Amino acid sequence: MAQSTISKVTLTPSFELSTEHSSSSYGQPVLVERPVGAAYGPDDMLKPYASWGIMPAREAVKRMAKTKELSIDERLFVDAFVNFGR
Repeated sequence: MAQSTISKVTLTPSFELSTEHSSSSYGQPVLVERPVGAAYGPDDMLKPYASWGIMPAREAVKRMAKTKELSIDERLFVDAFVNFGR
């Protein structure tokens, strides 16, 4: 799989994928809840928004990414998170 050249993608006002967070290692992005700084790996469970219910972070990222126009590099970055360990 091709690698992205970026280090951060803002998915919503409250969430971003980032390799700049201290929980990221070896270039693997984590989902960061911006208001509180919490980081989630692809299989971590979270409730991103009250109306969404509890889900794995990878599913939340898929849902958030559907609402954004992403560049090729941003799409590769999202794919690196969503497909990690698969």
